[in-house]
Amino acid sequence: MTVSNYFMAGLILSVVAGCDGGANVDEKSAALAEAEAAKIHPEIWPKQTSPFARDESLEQRITTLIDSMSLEEKVGQVIQADIASITPDELREYHLGSILNGGNSAPGGDNRTTAAAWVALADEFWLASTDKSDGRTGIPALWGTDAVHGHNNIVGATIFPHNIGLGAANNTHLMHQIGTVTAKELLVTGLDWTFAPTIAVVRDDRWGRTYESYSEDPAIVRDFAGYLVEGIQGKLSDQTFLDEDHLIATAKHFIGDGGTIDGRDQGDNISSEEALRDIQGAGYPVAIRHGVQSVMASFNSWHGRQMHGYKELLSDVLVDQMGFSGFVVGDWNGHGQVEGCTNVSCAASLNNGVDMFMAPDSWKELYANTLAQVKSGEITMARLDQAIGRILRVKIRAGLFDAGLPSTRKYAGRFELLAAPEHRAVARKAVRQSLVLIKNQNQILPLSPTANILVAGDGADNIGKQSGGWTLSWQGNGNTREHFPQGMSIFDGIAEQVAAAGGQATLSENGEYKNKPDVAVVVFGENPYAEFQGDRPHLDFQSEAGLELLVKFKSQDIPTVAVFLSGRPMWVNPEINAADAFVAAWLPGTEGAGVADVLLRGAEGDIQHDFLGKLSFSWPRTGAQTAVNVGDENYNPLFAYGYGLKYSDTGDIEALSEDPQLGDKAQGQSSNFLKAGEPVSPWRMVMRDSAGTVQITGSKAASASGALTMTALDYKGQEDTRLFAFSGDAVLSIEGEAVDISRESNGDMALELTYQVLGDKVANTTFSIGCGEGCSGGLDITNGLLSKLNQGWQVSRLKLSCFAERGTDMSKVSSPVVIAGSGATQIQIKSIRIDSNQGDANCSL
Repeated sequence: MTVSNYFMAGLILSVVAGCDGGANVDEKSAALAEAEAAKIHPEIWPKQTSPFARDESLEQRITTLIDSMSLEEKVGQVIQADIASITPDELREYHLGSILNGGNSAPGGDNRTTAAAWVALADEFWLASTDKSDGRTGIPALWGTDAVHGHNNIVGATIFPHNIGLGAANNTHLMHQIGTVTAKELLVTGLDWTFAPTIAVVRDDRWGRTYESYSEDPAIVRDFAGYLVEGIQGKLSDQTFLDEDHLIATAKHFIGDGGTIDGRDQGDNISSEEALRDIQGAGYPVAIRHGVQSVMASFNSWHGRQMHGYKELLSDVLVDQMGFSGFVVGDWNGHGQVEGCTNVSCAASLNNGVDMFMAPDSWKELYANTLAQVKSGEITMARLDQAIGRILRVKIRAGLFDAGLPSTRKYAGRFELLAAPEHRAVARKAVRQSLVLIKNQNQILPLSPTANILVAGDGADNIGKQSGGWTLSWQGNGNTREHFPQGMSIFDGIAEQVAAAGGQATLSENGEYKNKPDVAVVVFGENPYAEFQGDRPHLDFQSEAGLELLVKFKSQDIPTVAVFLSGRPMWVNPEINAADAFVAAWLPGTEGAGVADVLLRGAEGDIQHDFLGKLSFSWPRTGAQTAVNVGDENYNPLFAYGYGLKYSDTGDIEALSEDPQLGDKAQGQSSNFLKAGEPVSPWRMVMRDSAGTVQITGSKAASASGALTMTALDYKGQEDTRLFAFSGDAVLSIEGEAVDISRESNGDMALELTYQVLGDKVANTTFSIGCGEGCSGGLDITNGLLSKLNQGWQVSRLKLSCFAERGTDMSKVSSPVVIAGSGATQIQIKSIRIDSNQGDANCSL
């Protein structure tokens, strides 16, 4: 800053200081009001006692176990590792209390391995944890898994509709059946614990986890919570609770994940305490009364404070006020996001109410640091024993000490129960009841099975697409037909019934045909995604493939039925206009025949099943109407909460506006990637290294192994830059839904970076633009960074065409920024955006 600038700044400060002191009073008042708004008052939350009466013999057993444990065994009990990062021998050595398989973890590293391999590995870990040699206590480890729509990690299992569809079905008895079936299929593979149900109440449908929620209406979530918990765990009121037919359930994510700003995954919830309680917390008191044994802490923060370190909520509200008597488990390295913590060190999380760290790949260092923190007194022995007691209490209630080797249990190895006929019947019923009829012009539905029916679209014969994320892999991608040996696609279901009735069903993804059909069913929609990879900037469904088919058939005077696959309500007005009938099918899972049950008449011409589904999420009027919820002031959706036609309704609707009215939400997605140090919505910033992936959501972050750190720093404003410090092999990327910037590339535009290079040296560094798996084009920027080392702030422009020439498909850019470092390098970045080439852009910095 020049002398004149300092003078001007001083002048401005003096002017401000000379103004009426009331401004300072107002600022203080505002600060006090904000502090009060962000304060938790446990006494206003539901007050209830634990559904479990104190059992003195149980408590004595817990005390005896704790007294017999070494300090090392105690610390191990509060840590959970991912099976991809730990061996049975390591579990024995470190005495860990639990393991999990993440969405991309499986025995042998094969997400599509056999069910028998799961049982075999369960045996290995159980034997390791119960080894009592050398004076070990031998406490059996719990194995947890994300069975969120059936036992969705197992090839051949029953995959149910995702929760958004079940919310549309709104059948509590069905929820209990689904919980029961899921538990039984988990027990077949020797597992103990599912991280379900999700009882989030989603208020902004841009969130990538919208489909994991039953409804925007807390009433539906509240009604479902108890039935699902009882389906999984059994009933407290009879002898079925945690018997051989049931296992441990988890209510998640506590609390506020469905109400973050802009629907941002792992974001900040700034609702009032009353809204947090009444909307986001609606299902928890019910789940607790029905005996739920674990609650998972949420990734989100509330008014800027991370939930994994929020004692007033995790302890004062959940345990003391609501009477929860199970244990709190963290989410995937969620403790590392607490202020002052890292993935490998976080006394604050345990001290503030998390009983078990979910430390998938960070467990070994976390173990060492937690052990040291207990020895130093940073974590008290009383708090450690409390956490262990809660975990042991659940293990004893679940019968884990007496269950024996997983392969010897009642259902273990009975692989015929995976997708058993009675299980598939429940899933098929769930599909039927979840479908919502949006339009039925001239009552074209139900269709005659004796007709000539063309089934088109990329979702017609694609079980992976119709099942969505959290299916055999985290994102639900990479799946083929062979991975669903018992499943039926939507086309399969139609073809089976049409063939039985004497009609003709033809599959043609691209809509081509030899003989003109009587009707075309077009199945299209969102591709699978999970968590933050599904976050969006708006709700305009911008893929043209389904619309093009509908328009094509319309031009050929072929009636059409649109079957839309999606994890959220979306703005699809052009598709609704082009179709004669429009069905919201959500993500139905492996029983695609349930769609045919409703779309088709019986062989005798009767209606087999009417539409029963009603919207549990309001349908947006525009692409920009992302947070529209029943009960809102000025509530004005296109189709209201509870909407859903039946066959007795006329089904005709007027032509809809085809202007998505995106406004600002349409601007900047394909041209601005990083602004004032923050990724521009819907882009997200991610760090990867050999130990895993971490999404950046706060002002400080570290990659899974610590090879890359991020710190927010001031430049021209508060925390308006990010300093990225590489110390080893790691990748920083900005990611999101693919965009087409081929026009910009062909137009000789450039990627503009505002940055500075700090430190003592620069290791080999590349800058790439990614376009999906195995698709990218990169530039070596090492020399460019070296030339600018400690030279102050820089503005550089890299020609987009340089990346295209090196392999980037600019029509489907999903990672506009990929910076890969191999060692000590520090780059402080303010902004990254597409700008015109001002004559200085080239292929190097």
